[in-house]
Amino acid sequence: MSTRRPQARPFPALHRKQRGVVLFVALIVLVAMTLAGLATMRSVDTNNVIAGNLALRNAATGAGDAGLEAARNWLVTQDDSVLRNDSAPGYFANWQDTFNHKTFDWAGSSTNVGTDSFGNTIYYVVHRMCRDSGAAITGTVCSKVVAETQGGSEKDNAPRPASTEKPYFRLSAKVIGPRNTVSYLQSFVY
Repeated sequence: MSTRRPQARPFPALHRKQRGVVLFVALIVLVAMTLAGLATMRSVDTNNVIAGNLALRNAATGAGDAGLEAARNWLVTQDDSVLRNDSAPGYFANWQDTFNHKTFDWAGSSTNVGTDSFGNTIYYVVHRMCRDSGAAITGTVCSKVVAETQGGSEKDNAPRPASTEKPYFRLSAKVIGPRNTVSYLQSFVY
């Protein structure tokens, strides 16, 4: 029988010194991967919150459009004698120099349209764009549009009808929605 002599390992001292170094490097890589995963998860959460807030803002703006439309519908059903004087709540026959949409008493001095299916509470206020309440638009300072009415003829020398003056109205809407969403919209009509 032949006896084999065991082979000597090359550089045996070098292998003994490296024990545990791989474990240490693996732990460092594991910690780095955990931190990267947490950062990615947090970024995704932040993006979801931003997307949700944008959706709420868009819903509030849409509800504000409904408030402006409700104000316009109210306005077209009123006759001139009603529009000359303030009418509570929500109508002012002058432009109110001190009107500020952020400090205005929306709860007490505006018209509450109601709450939509998304939980948005809608208010509106209408201002006639004249300096003074109670006056007709002729003879007072008003922002107005003058429309020439058709009629008359050059052939028969018929007189042209008088022009029609209409005041501008400022329609303002405020929407209070979920998560303290607040949206303001304004429109001018005549």
